[in-house]
Amino acid sequence: MKTVACPECDLLQRLPELPPGGKARCPRCGYMVATRTVDPIARPLALTLTTLIVLIIANTAPLMGLSAVGHHASTTIIGGAYQMWVQGQEITAVIVAFCAVIAPASYLLFMLIVLLAVRRPPAPRWVGEMLRWAESMRPWSMNEVMLLGILVALIKIAELATVDAGIGLYAVGALVLLFPAIMVTFDPDETWKRVEWAEGGEAESKL
Repeated sequence: MKTVACPECDLLQRLPELPPGGKARCPRCGYMVATRTVDPIARPLALTLTTLIVLIIANTAPLMGLSAVGHHASTTIIGGAYQMWVQGQEITAVIVAFCAVIAPASYLLFMLIVLLAVRRPPAPRWVGEMLRWAESMRPWSMNEVMLLGILVALIKIAELATVDAGIGLYAVGALVLLFPAIMVTFDPDETWKRVEWAEGGEAESKL
């Protein structure tokens, strides 16, 4: 059993070991203070692998095609960032490349390493550090913001040219759903427990 404080009313309470799929609520305010997913390793691992494949498609396949006055052009996310750099918008290019490519890819790679490492406990000690790095990259993975920007651009461009949505655009839309799915199915407490076994005691710090 472990002692936790309710995030809503600050009531200290001891939590029992939850069964798979179990939930614990605060007896004072009813806030859900803990959950345990049914499959904390295999399901997020499958989702992470799927998301990584979709991310590769989103960054290599054309986002959209533009046709105007007999000319046709298409671009990718990486190609768009490169064109911004060439046109003198270096800061914008770096931000787009980091939030749309580097941060999501780093988050997925760190999560993939963590989930593969904890499949068979005891987990190595460096898993905890990888998990911290993954959490630090997660807030910078702004696929939903990028998708919103693309949709706004499509509405404006549609008045001047014929716009055809590419495979990359559908992949970005899929990423908006896949990233939250990983976060919902992943149980960091289960990961920390396996790292604790490797260290022969309780972990001193958590995320």
